[in-house]
Amino acid sequence: MKNVKTLALAATAVAAMSAPTFAADRGDDIRAGDYAWMQFNAMYAFNELPRSDADDGGHDYLEMEFGGRAGVVDLYGYVDVFNLASGDSGDKAEGTGKSKMFMKFAPRFSIDAITGWDLSAGPIQEVYFSTLFNWGGGVIGEDVNASFWGIGADVMVPWLGKTGMNLYGHYDMNRKDWNGYQFSMNWFKPFYFLENGSFVSFQGYVDYQFGGDTDWGNEFVPMSSSGGAAYFGVHWHSDNYALGYGLKGYQDVYLLEDGAGIVGLETTGFAHYLTATYKF
Repeated sequence: MKNVKTLALAATAVAAMSAPTFAADRGDDIRAGDYAWMQFNAMYAFNELPRSDADDGGHDYLEMEFGGRAGVVDLYGYVDVFNLASGDSGDKAEGTGKSKMFMKFAPRFSIDAITGWDLSAGPIQEVYFSTLFNWGGGVIGEDVNASFWGIGADVMVPWLGKTGMNLYGHYDMNRKDWNGYQFSMNWFKPFYFLENGSFVSFQGYVDYQFGGDTDWGNEFVPMSSSGGAAYFGVHWHSDNYALGYGLKGYQDVYLLEDGAGIVGLETTGFAHYLTATYKF
């Protein structure tokens, strides 16, 4: 899931702005236009990857999603809590050894705002020093503990409008080593408006890793040099609620080679997501 309630309002306004003026529209007050948002998403995932032959069905989870802008900082993040009732069925069932929680934390720091320079050019509206942290809720040193560091920008894309793009280097904090790169992009496009003020949006994201070291794998779980995932969602939004469906495609996701090794994880394919949202 990506930034929704505030972006829905911002998307229309951004489309009306010219690229040369957007990066400097805060004037001398870098806190002008600050905002924050939060929402809870009740979700169900069908056939989420990666998965083994032993995984059965899907799983429910609660996603606490947040974001906003404060001065030089543009923030997005969420916390997922899986299998809320600790049920004994599904691919995150009790006893499967799966993590109970996962967190993504992605602050970006505006180089335009920090330096006072207007770096907008053509479709590029604002430039950032971008960071991303993925944390698992399992054993320290064993569960996911990945960081990404790089450069990002807000880019005006035909039809989609304002689209966040980032290019990172990947640093694994468990292994204390760099391993390849990741390109990420996300968008939120309202495209159908109803008379009651609600609307339907096309929203999603792409995370694609490349340049990875295959030597990080082993005979149990071999690694690929590239892979990623893309989410394409259609969601209905009102001021306080949202409902949505998303299709997510995977290709050697997390650089895990599909069907390879002793474990034979399935890491390429499609998953389906249902979402019910309450906005704060």
